[in-house]
Amino acid sequence: MRRIILATAGVAVVAFVAATIGSAKPLATTGAAGAEAKAPVLPKLPAEIADRKRLIVGVKCDTPPFGFIDVRGKNAGVDVDIAKQFARYAFGRAQRLTFVCAPTAAREPLLTTNRVDLVISTFTYTADRDTRIDFSRAYFNSTGRLLVKNDSAIQRLADIRGKRVATTSGSIYDRWMKRCFTDTQVIVLDSVTNAVIAFNQGRADAVMFDDTSLALIAATDRSSKMTDDLFLEQPYGIGIKQGNAALKRWVDARLNLMKRKDLFAPIIRSYIAPRFVPAFLRNTLRPTQDFTYRSPSLPSLDTVCP
Repeated sequence: MRRIILATAGVAVVAFVAATIGSAKPLATTGAAGAEAKAPVLPKLPAEIADRKRLIVGVKCDTPPFGFIDVRGKNAGVDVDIAKQFARYAFGRAQRLTFVCAPTAAREPLLTTNRVDLVISTFTYTADRDTRIDFSRAYFNSTGRLLVKNDSAIQRLADIRGKRVATTSGSIYDRWMKRCFTDTQVIVLDSVTNAVIAFNQGRADAVMFDDTSLALIAATDRSSKMTDDLFLEQPYGIGIKQGNAALKRWVDARLNLMKRKDLFAPIIRSYIAPRFVPAFLRNTLRPTQDFTYRSPSLPSLDTVCP
């Protein structure tokens, strides 16, 4: 089983790391043929992608366990394996994929300029983002957390006032802190790795990001921990160019198929140390587990101050 290797090198955290189409049959049909006959007709992949015979997908390259470069120099992670499953559904082969690194700030531009078909890159849904791109249905539930040193004066969210907090450019945390914590010095970096480097070098008092990344970092660094406060709880979705309704239908149908067959669980187990697996599975799309986005009629969470 594959495992993420998270290595703390001095001050740095280094990223190293089918669709079944059935047709109606008489009710008397039995056996395998009958089961196949009852399978739903799934939406077709848009012709432009089908003719190309390849999916182009934006993924994180430095954010384990969801997207990183492994010790062989290959893309790996939870989101990467979801993309591979999509390629199997589309073309019968996981290899029919081209990956593009999609750091936080680049995710929307990659879609709006047609450089990728999909962005599967720890992409938190917000009502604001939904005005510029489309999102698939939710597939993972994440929460904001703070990473601090064990002896830090920051023990809860309110303590970041007057402190230096690192996060990534274009993230919901960047906008939220600048709006709601105006006396906090927000140190904006281009990646989670560089945010943690700034933290370890003493240039930041804390890192604010998704629990999915910070929990694993804290687990490998005995000098650091996560505070208990939870905030900005929002699910991840898959980014799609706005208005591409056919591709959104195709993606949602395959996510539903993965949910029904419980295919997210083995992906999580492949990348997560056993002690973290139960917590991650509670936040993963599964046959009896679902997630929905905050109603668009409500203010976007990153505009609501505590």
